[in-house]
Amino acid sequence: MRQIKNALTVDVEDYFQVAALAEAVEVKDWPSMEYRVEANTDKLLELFEARQTKATFFTLGWVAERSPALVRRIQQAGHEIASHGYSHQLVYNQSPEVFREETRKSKQLLEDITGESVNGYRAASYSITAESRWALDILCEEGFTWDSSIFPVHHDRYGMPGTPHQPYLLEAPSGGILKEFPLSTCPVGSYRMPIAGGGYFRLYPYALSRWGLGKINRAGQPFIFYLHPWEVDPGQPRLKVSAFSRFRHYNNLSVCYDRLRRLLGDFEFGSVSDVMDAIEFNASPVKV
Repeated sequence: MRQIKNALTVDVEDYFQVAALAEAVEVKDWPSMEYRVEANTDKLLELFEARQTKATFFTLGWVAERSPALVRRIQQAGHEIASHGYSHQLVYNQSPEVFREETRKSKQLLEDITGESVNGYRAASYSITAESRWALDILCEEGFTWDSSIFPVHHDRYGMPGTPHQPYLLEAPSGGILKEFPLSTCPVGSYRMPIAGGGYFRLYPYALSRWGLGKINRAGQPFIFYLHPWEVDPGQPRLKVSAFSRFRHYNNLSVCYDRLRRLLGDFEFGSVSDVMDAIEFNASPVKV
């Protein structure tokens, strides 16, 4: 199945920065944690090179500041660099002032390292929700032209149900315009099944992921797929967290890399900007 090009994305963050593990490690402790994001991202870069596949790397400012050479390796391999914010905090737990400061800082860091404009953004844990839609105004004001933060599902940590399921022009609350590539869902009857990757990719049998993503392509639409470098690292340290958080984070880490390799053979991929360049967007922006 190689008719439609889909967006391949990587959220460049380390295992100890994930919201599911926040109960075990505080931000102040991050510098003392075992640092594994460089080796894991390089593992993905090697796979993408072998498959001649380009992707968008949403890079955390905290990681970029510590590993500028990693950002340059991603860029030199021909991939797109986008922003994942600075400190991987949930947007709706931040004030607009803190969000603006961190968003601006991360964008400037990435642009200083790459020498190129950074136009795309993805919020930590997809935390631009109805409660934090004000963040869309700040993205417009800070010079971003596109976003991939909105997950049109119900979830305990994220989600903006009722918003479009395919790429669209978005009107922010104050009137600014962004191109939005929402996280992909697959219709199953009246239910929209989240199918965009990450924990869902590890939880579902591979055949179900392949079917759901293929269904989107068979309807003539591209999907967006995401993964984190720590998801191809079954040897990462095990932190003491609740059973639910443990399941969310550690489930099926040992099979994720092989599944990803299969996925790259089953579908056509490119960066977010590559895919959006081929899309005819709605003429009237959607106000969220």
